[in-house]
Amino acid sequence: MPKHGKKYAKAAAAVPGKQRPLDNPAEALRYVKEAAFAKFDESVEVAVRLGVDPRHADQIVRGTVVLPHGTGKSARVLVLAQGEKVREAEEAGADFVGLEYVQKIKDGWTDFDVAVATPDVMGQVGQLGRILGPRGLMPSPKAGTVTFDVGKAVREIKAGKIEFRVDRTGNLHAPIGRVSFPVENLAANLDAFMDTVVRAKPAAAKGTYIRTVTVSSTMGPGVRIDPNLYRRVAAR
Repeated sequence: MPKHGKKYAKAAAAVPGKQRPLDNPAEALRYVKEAAFAKFDESVEVAVRLGVDPRHADQIVRGTVVLPHGTGKSARVLVLAQGEKVREAEEAGADFVGLEYVQKIKDGWTDFDVAVATPDVMGQVGQLGRILGPRGLMPSPKAGTVTFDVGKAVREIKAGKIEFRVDRTGNLHAPIGRVSFPVENLAANLDAFMDTVVRAKPAAAKGTYIRTVTVSSTMGPGVRIDPNLYRRVAAR
């Protein structure tokens, strides 16, 4: 197991929540900000352990949420469309637009963060599944990235829309901002994310749904939040 450096150890020693989770998310986020020690503006992330078995299709948790204060990162959006939808995407602020990017992707280009496609071109886009799928870049109807309303999709992504999906171990990870964000903005983003996760609870999930919730910065130690705050909501 790799050893942590002195800066991490010092930061971890000053962070509570090792023995007991905190019952105030804003307080936990304040500790995350104070414990950040990197020279760059670290991302603030949330990790949620869920009581689901992703090996069963009816227990996969996935969805999208527009964070009210964004992630602090400007997503590079590719729109694969044709006709009038090209201009619509460009006017909405898409970084790359057009079907010529299908061949570019086949040639190895993946210099974008989110891909949006219209349903009528999915016959061509489907050929990119082996390339984009493993990278989490493949357009999907469930994520709202296969749609004729490309203008709305691009604007939401630019405004801070993120996609989440439970991994094979039952965990969710998502960015909720930057260390430079005010605590209240991070707390609002966290609330929006957790509310969406709770609403995405599969009917087939049994027992405790929200098991643990931990927030941290990119390089900093994790701070636990009392999962009972969200369990009560999930049980409604």
